[in-house]
Amino acid sequence: MNVPLVDLKVNAAPLKADILARLSRIVDNCNFILGNEVAEFEKDFARYCNCLYAVGVANGTDAIHLALRAAGVGPGDEVIIPANTFIATALGVSYTGAVPRPVDVDDQTFLIDMQEIEKVITPRTRAIIPVHLYGRLCNMDAVKEIANARELLVVEDAAQAHGAESNDYKAGNGGVAGCFSFYPGKNLGAFGDGGLVTTSDENIYQSLLALRNYGSTRKYHHPVKGYNCRLDTFQATVLAAKLPHLDQFNRDRYDRACQYDQALDGIGDLVLPEIPQPGPHVFHLYVIRTKRRDELLAHLNSAGIGAGIHYPTPVHLHGAFSDLGFQRGDFPRAEAIADEILSLPLYPELRSDQIEYVAGKIREFFH
Repeated sequence: MNVPLVDLKVNAAPLKADILARLSRIVDNCNFILGNEVAEFEKDFARYCNCLYAVGVANGTDAIHLALRAAGVGPGDEVIIPANTFIATALGVSYTGAVPRPVDVDDQTFLIDMQEIEKVITPRTRAIIPVHLYGRLCNMDAVKEIANARELLVVEDAAQAHGAESNDYKAGNGGVAGCFSFYPGKNLGAFGDGGLVTTSDENIYQSLLALRNYGSTRKYHHPVKGYNCRLDTFQATVLAAKLPHLDQFNRDRYDRACQYDQALDGIGDLVLPEIPQPGPHVFHLYVIRTKRRDELLAHLNSAGIGAGIHYPTPVHLHGAFSDLGFQRGDFPRAEAIADEILSLPLYPELRSDQIEYVAGKIREFFH
C-alpha cells in the first residue's frame, strides 16, 4: 500500500467540476489580475477570520513581509520569532530590513516559549511573530500580554492554522495582522502559490493594497515603493470554492489525528502530539517524536509511506542566517526537536485502513 504524506488529487476530486466551471468563467471574461473574484474571496476570508479586511498576495512569505512593512517595521528593528519554524518566517522579517531574533520553543507544543520572549526584548524590538505551527494555536493571551506591556506589535504567522480557534480568538485576528499561505498542501490550499493578510486596522489595510501592487493607489500613481505580489484571480477562485468546506476539512483532520493517537499509543519511545479539544488545533500536520527518527523515516518510506520532517533545521542554523552569529547549542530544545520529529501522512480523506497500515509499520519497526 502507498500512503502519500498529502494527497492533493483525492482532495480536489469532489470539487473539481465546481472549480472548473468557475475557472471557465474567468477565461471567458479575461479578468485575470485582481478580478472581482479576488475582492469577493478577500471579503469572505476576512469574515471567516472575524476581521474587517483581508488582502490577497502572491504567497505566505510575501504576506509576512508586507504585513510587517505595512505595520511600520523596517531597518534597525528586531522581530522575535521561534527558532522552530519554516525559514519563510525569518525571510519575511529580513526582507523588511529588520533582524529576525529567534528564541527557543516549548518542549511539549514545539511552539514559541513565552518565557524566552521576555529575555530577548531590547530597545530595538518592534514586533513578535507567534507561529501557529502544525495547526496549533499559540497562547495568544500570553503573547499579547507581553506585547501590550512592552508596546510591541503582534503579527501572526498562521500559514498552517486556517480556521484554528479558541474562545473568542481565531487564527488571524489576534494581532495587528495575520499572515496566511495557500500553498497547495495547506488546510486551505490553492492550485499554485497564494497568500493573504488579515487585519482590522484601516491604515495597515490601505498600505497593503498599495504595497502588493507596485506601491500604487491608482493606476500609474505610485506614492511608495511597492512590489508585484498579488493573488491572481484563478487562485482566488479555487480558494473561494474550497472555503465553505474548510471547517469540515479541519474536523476530518482532527478525527484522523485521534485515530493515530489510539493506534500509536504505547509504541516504543514515541511521543505523540497533545490533542486539545477541537478548535485550537486543526492538524495541518501530525508530528510524532522519537530518538530513532531517521531509521523510522527510512523504514516508512521503504514501505511506501510518505513521512517527512517539518523541519530538519532550526532557523538559526541555516546558512542564510549565519550572519546572526548563532551556533548549535544556542537553542537546545528547538535543535533536539529538529533531530527527532517526524510528520505522518495526514489529510481529510485519509482512510482508516491507511492509518492502520502506517501504525502497523511503526509497530513493526519498534518490535
